[in-house]
Amino acid sequence: MTIKILAVDDEPRFNRLVEANLATEGFEVITAKNGAEAIEMMVSESPDMVLLDVMMPDMDGFTVLDRIREFSSVPVIMLTAKGKEADRVEGLNRGADDYIVKPFSANELLARVRAVLRRTEKVFPPGQSNIFTHGDLKIDYAKAEVTNNNEAVLLSATEYRLLLHFAHNAGKTISAEELLSNVWGEEYKTDKEILWVCISRLRQKLEYDPKKPEHITTRSGVGYLMPRDKKET
Repeated sequence: MTIKILAVDDEPRFNRLVEANLATEGFEVITAKNGAEAIEMMVSESPDMVLLDVMMPDMDGFTVLDRIREFSSVPVIMLTAKGKEADRVEGLNRGADDYIVKPFSANELLARVRAVLRRTEKVFPPGQSNIFTHGDLKIDYAKAEVTNNNEAVLLSATEYRLLLHFAHNAGKTISAEELLSNVWGEEYKTDKEILWVCISRLRQKLEYDPKKPEHITTRSGVGYLMPRDKKET
């Protein structure tokens, strides 16, 4: 099945460049020139990924991302000339899966697209049931759905992949490097900031008190842990 990617930028030249680079690799690329058009195409075209510029008139990329995250967990990569750390963190905090600073090479773009797409693949743990529970948290592997206290939780592709890694390794302390390598890819294993932001977002969505987490805890200087469910002991 062909992967459909929505490229959103107010510069037609940039959209054409992205389309040319990705189409040669077998991706279907559709384009939008502003935020309103992008949101309409999200509904009408159901893309598998969004490449989203930040600095657009009328509705900037961060606002578009907020709107998308109200109804979709589609992977989003922010493409922008704003390379300041604060801008990068803001994009990740709002639910972006990755962030590339312009200008970038075709090879970098392709590598990032493929890395994010790997995180959207369904993962079924061998020898386990299709349902994982941890307190009030439940993961339905077959449907790729998460509920907490019987309420649906909308996670981005990366957040879901990270949660799965914790679930598959419940009771085991996992280092930041291992999480980055297994969830994001080897090329991200030193990018601890992206991990910190993603874990913070997961805690905000899953924990009753994010400052006293029960599902994803920190082992200072060692890594992170999803404690074994008390129901199993």
